[in-house]
Amino acid sequence: MKAPTGQRELYLLLSIWAAGLIWSGYAPFDRATWLLEVAPALIAAVVLWTTRRRYTPTTLLMALVMVHGLILMLGGKYTYAHVPLGFWMRDWFGWEHNNYDKLGHFAQGFVPAVAARELLLRVFGISSRRLLAFLVVAICLGISAAYELIEWAVALIMGQGADEFLGSQGNPWDTQEDMCMALIGAIAALLSLSRWHDRQIAAREGSAPAPK
Repeated sequence: MKAPTGQRELYLLLSIWAAGLIWSGYAPFDRATWLLEVAPALIAAVVLWTTRRRYTPTTLLMALVMVHGLILMLGGKYTYAHVPLGFWMRDWFGWEHNNYDKLGHFAQGFVPAVAARELLLRVFGISSRRLLAFLVVAICLGISAAYELIEWAVALIMGQGADEFLGSQGNPWDTQEDMCMALIGAIAALLSLSRWHDRQIAAREGSAPAPK
């Protein structure tokens, strides 16, 4: 007996994440930083598994969550300030710093925007497109601000040991830029994926009217 489509997608996501975690966790740059960086993916895996029988995310959301988890694992492997991709981008674009961290914070807005949008539509039944967009952006900014507060708390607890986790590279505006990237990511997701997301929700629900 075949598993339902949503469960097959979840098994695929967890299998890819398991491989990513094994690779990422093998001799990382800094073990404590690795654990802090991959923790959101571990939490997401637990949530997806425990709710699998009650809620089936759309294929779009599952794919984005999978990619976001891999971004976290890559950052955990090297720490964000030392990811090779960030150095390549620095050389390509003439940047001063390794900006892989900014890619991570863009994803921190882009992916939660789709997750928040889906929950607001399917669970809370938000019917106004304007209210939906406002709430999605507000939720993503709230998540970004909460993450920055967590980074601040870690810095206070660990002192200099938190430098690799923070990845600020001496930039005094790092916190503000991180939140700005999350905001840009959330808006970009709404502008580029809303119609596609509506169609996937309708297919998953059987019949789900698009917000007006």
